[in-house]
Amino acid sequence: MLDPSSSEEESDGIVEEESKEAMAPQAGSRISPSRTSESSGGLAPSSSRSSARPTSPSPSAASEEKEDLEKLQRDEEERKKKLQLYVFVMRCVAYPFNAKQPTDMARRQQKITKQQLQQTKDRFQAFLNGDTQIVADEAFINAVQSYNEVFLKSDRVAKMVQSGGFSANDFREVFKRHIEKRVRSLPEIDGLSKETVLSSWMAKFDTIYRGDEDPRKAQQRMTASAASELILSKDQLYEMFQNILGIKKFEHQLLYQACQLDNLDEQAAQIRRELDGRLQMADQIARGGKFPKFVSKEMEAMYIEELKSSVNQLMANLESMPVSKGGEFKLQKLKRGHNTSIIDMGQEDENTLSKSDVVLSFTLEVVIMEVQGLKSLAPNRIVYCTMEVEGGEKLQTDQAEASKPTWGTQGDFTTTHPLPAVKVKLFTESTGVLALEDKELGRVVLHPTPNSPKQSELHKMTVTKACPDQDLKIKLAIRMDKPQNMKHCGYLWAFGKNVWKRWKKRFFVLVQVSQYTFAMCSYREKKSEPQELLQLDGYTVDYSDPQPGLDGGRAFFNAVKEGDTVMFASDDEQDRILWVQAMYRATGQSHKPVPPTQVQKLNSKGGASAQMDAPISQFYADRAQKHGMDEFISANPCSFDHASLFEMVQRLTLDHRLNDTFCCLGWFSPGQVFVLDEYCARNGVRGCHRHLCYLRDLLERAESGAIIDPTLLHYSFAFCASHVHGNRPDGLSTVKVDEKERFEDIKERLRVILENHIVNFRYCFPFGRPEGALKATLSLLERVLMKDIVTPVPPEEVKGVIRKCLEQAAQLNYQRIKEYAKIEGKKREMYEHPVFCLASQVMDLTILEKGQKDQKDPENVGRLVTPAKKLEETIRLAELVIEVLQQNQEHHAEAFAWWTDLMVEHAENFLALYAIDMDAALEIQSPESWDSFPLFQLLNDFLRMDYHLCNGKFHKHLQDLYAPLVVRYVDLMESSIAQSIHKGFDRESWEPVNNGSGTSEDLFWKLDALQTFIRDLHWPEEEFAKHLESRIKLMSSNMIENCVKRTRMAFESKLAKSSKTTDFRISPTLCTMFNVMVDAKDQSAKLCAMEMGQEKQFHSQIDELIEESVRDMIQLLVAKFVAILEGVLAKISRYDEGTLFSSFLSFTVKAASKYVDVPKPGMDVADGYVTFVRHSQDMLRDKVNEEVYIERLFDQWYTATMNLLGTWLTERMDQQLHVYQLKILIRITKKKYRDFRLQGVLDSTLNSKMYDTVRNRLTVEEATASVREGGMQGISMKDSDEEDEEDD
Repeated sequence: MLDPSSSEEESDGIVEEESKEAMAPQAGSRISPSRTSESSGGLAPSSSRSSARPTSPSPSAASEEKEDLEKLQRDEEERKKKLQLYVFVMRCVAYPFNAKQPTDMARRQQKITKQQLQQTKDRFQAFLNGDTQIVADEAFINAVQSYNEVFLKSDRVAKMVQSGGFSANDFREVFKRHIEKRVRSLPEIDGLSKETVLSSWMAKFDTIYRGDEDPRKAQQRMTASAASELILSKDQLYEMFQNILGIKKFEHQLLYQACQLDNLDEQAAQIRRELDGRLQMADQIARGGKFPKFVSKEMEAMYIEELKSSVNQLMANLESMPVSKGGEFKLQKLKRGHNTSIIDMGQEDENTLSKSDVVLSFTLEVVIMEVQGLKSLAPNRIVYCTMEVEGGEKLQTDQAEASKPTWGTQGDFTTTHPLPAVKVKLFTESTGVLALEDKELGRVVLHPTPNSPKQSELHKMTVTKACPDQDLKIKLAIRMDKPQNMKHCGYLWAFGKNVWKRWKKRFFVLVQVSQYTFAMCSYREKKSEPQELLQLDGYTVDYSDPQPGLDGGRAFFNAVKEGDTVMFASDDEQDRILWVQAMYRATGQSHKPVPPTQVQKLNSKGGASAQMDAPISQFYADRAQKHGMDEFISANPCSFDHASLFEMVQRLTLDHRLNDTFCCLGWFSPGQVFVLDEYCARNGVRGCHRHLCYLRDLLERAESGAIIDPTLLHYSFAFCASHVHGNRPDGLSTVKVDEKERFEDIKERLRVILENHIVNFRYCFPFGRPEGALKATLSLLERVLMKDIVTPVPPEEVKGVIRKCLEQAAQLNYQRIKEYAKIEGKKREMYEHPVFCLASQVMDLTILEKGQKDQKDPENVGRLVTPAKKLEETIRLAELVIEVLQQNQEHHAEAFAWWTDLMVEHAENFLALYAIDMDAALEIQSPESWDSFPLFQLLNDFLRMDYHLCNGKFHKHLQDLYAPLVVRYVDLMESSIAQSIHKGFDRESWEPVNNGSGTSEDLFWKLDALQTFIRDLHWPEEEFAKHLESRIKLMSSNMIENCVKRTRMAFESKLAKSSKTTDFRISPTLCTMFNVMVDAKDQSAKLCAMEMGQEKQFHSQIDELIEESVRDMIQLLVAKFVAILEGVLAKISRYDEGTLFSSFLSFTVKAASKYVDVPKPGMDVADGYVTFVRHSQDMLRDKVNEEVYIERLFDQWYTATMNLLGTWLTERMDQQLHVYQLKILIRITKKKYRDFRLQGVLDSTLNSKMYDTVRNRLTVEEATASVREGGMQGISMKDSDEEDEEDD
């Protein structure tokens, strides 16, 4: 962009280009069709020239040509309007005095585009595919997977991005909220806090979101964009509104230079003229009675006061603008009259300036370069210069040799004299001994002005008598700065009636005392106060013809006031134009002086050099006139309808704002707010009109799909409501009829769109974004429903409106997810069964023709839906329903915090719609099918955890629907399990299976599965849940009781059929039966126990039954073992003393032992019994799972057999045991004792009284036999190593 203050030479380079671009029709010119066709670049000759005989155009061609012409005219009018509007905007930017760029506005984030959304999806998918180097745990990967599926791939997000309502910060905040619950649910880890995990996950998210982009570049871009979003320079504001209004660069340059936007004095003067014009317009309205139509007739007088009050406020604002760097004089604020050219005489004395009020302060820079012509002094003599401003301090340069008198020393001075006297003297050091002062060689006295040349010049010095060099010259530069409150200065001829009564040349200074007070002051040399002054209030300046009789001066102009005329004259035309322009700005007059034509012609005769005598501002004005811009520059702002102009610029600015890179939601940028505020204040645009137009534009954008912040709508609506109802938010108490009508219309439109947003809250505010927008929408709706600004709307009325909206929202949301489920199902079918889908499409057409008559279920027309398929679709739909309700709770519940009951109603209505489809799907299911229970579990698990929906209408309906199914299922399962027990035990082989037999394992598995199923139902109704639990526990108890009884019967039967000799072996089947009892006891504690406070109770005392059955089984087995021992004892009873058989056996053995080696009688019997005992012990120890039962069995076994031995020996107390009986009993007793001790039988049981009795008896018998028989052949009751080896 070119610098607005670029020089004339820079601008000349674009004149040719501008002339080409300005080929468009000029302002005020009429465009002909032929001219238009030629200018549009068409090369074909016109029909009137190319054809020999003209032909009349067809009606269609004529109408098209007319439409094109009208379009061109409309475009040209639009272009003119925008150019004029840009002039007003430029002036607001160039010299703002009402508004500032706000610095407290919320910073807007960069919005996400479609391309960025797709890029983000690809980056997250790449992470999930493992294509990145980011290390993450499974929990984070699952969170990203859920975020990707639920959020990034959502159609609602895509639509929101398309409408420009999502920023990168929104994406980050949604992910943060998404993972907070997940992080909180993670188990605690020592030394790792949840906050650390959360920050680590967010850092990984940022890395994934950023991808391969350099974070430093992104940070720089964000910083630059944020800075431009906050504060804009004037050049940036110009460029912004060029884009908004479609202004070309060269047009801006022309307007900028011609309007003198870089000249603050000209802009301040323009404002004063505009304000004066607005006061005059107010007077005209008051006199003519052409008032706008107000709601009340009394407001007409108030309207005039408001106009004047607003202008006075602007005057006060302008008056507060500084006019100089230091502390300036501020005159008491002038109360402008109805016409600023006439000052109220009653205030004349009060507002009259005195000479002491005009204070000027100048800064002078005096730079001494060198002295020339110094020849009389010796080369080594020291010379120096002094400088002073008369009345001030004296400064001295450094010393230099006479051969080279150069310095370059600068002295800075301040003075209050507009015509100061600057004295510079040249000295040389005196060589005389008695000399007290240095010798002055020459001096020069200068009288600079702010208009004097700034570059260094040679000045001839006045030499002293002591200096022989008469041609001394000094080269120096004097720069005299112009203070800000001095607007122009120079020499003029002047003559007036009250001041400057004599025609003579004087030095004049135009001084700005305050924003509304200017004075023409004449000064003499070395004087700080003006000799005479003229306060310019009420004067009108204009060019004048040469006055006869006034000698001196070449170019005349005058300042005229009622009853007074002051004539001025300058020595050249350019100076006159500059003076007239400066005084024109100062007087605030509406009439703009135009240089006389004859003077311009006179200057043009001088050629190009004479043309440049005109000031540069006149040059730019001529260029603007050449390009057709003059009418826009010179237009009177007071004659325009600024309400319609502002409406246009605000609408275009809003379009520009919504299309920029920021997620603005309708909020203007600080720079735009600043310009619009300044425009309204400067041009008297009513605040209500401004906000009504803004509301209308915002509503139009919202209706077309743009995302608008409801807080912004609320702000503008509240302003308009306060104004219409007389609360005076901007100090205006008048209300126009059209304002009230427009407000009512906008209020109705706003109500409709707010209700629509609430109905579509899931799609207008997806995932709770923009943050707080839904809550603000509800708040705004409540405000819109108010009749006025004082009376609050009844809560029930607001509640009724929101209830109606949420009812519609339930229908809409369910319809949307149902459509989504259908689309998803079709995609899945086509993916899984492409051939089936092709065939089904053909079948659909056939069924569709047949189903035209059946309108009962239009959804199923043309579709072959099996019950299983329908149930699958219903379950998938239930998952979507739950997802919607969870998202509503997570993202939207906070906004409806004041209407929680309405959100509960909404959820119930939403579920009621689903209930219709659920009931239809369950109705077609087979009575013998239990596949629908997962649907109940899915819904019930969600509903029972929701405080508001638990046992609600839908939840109770669900319970009523499934309670009969559950009861029927339990009944059938009970019958099935009972039959399986009966048949299973009849066919039971008692082979070991896991912890028991096949039948018992199947029984316990079925009972556990049934109880798990019932438990997983989590039936919400407490009474029915207790009934189910009691029913299942009772059934389990009965089934286990039946199992125990059948097992005991089988055990008894199996044992009865087995052998009673030492050939008997404990079979695995008997151990399996024991294990069934063990497993039954374990399972009963789990399957039959009911929690009753702190105690556990069992149905039918199943644990006692099991214990009794185990006790019986042990007794039966012990009885078997005792019977076997009885058989052994019966065999050796044949050797009892005194029997015939005993004598015969003894004789036979003795006789045979002389010839052959006869085995020891009875040892095979003892060995067989010992083998039987050991095998039985090993089998029981290895196969039975319960150690307690084994120990109990071994204790009883040992005790019973030992009692049997004791009884047997007691019966033979009076008889002496046969040696063979003794040997067998000793072996059996010792082996039994040792084996049972090894099996862990306690010593207290082993060393019982019966054992001692048996042991003592056998010991005595052993001693007797040793004496009588001569020895026991190594068999003894005493322990020995040989026996241990034999045992091994």
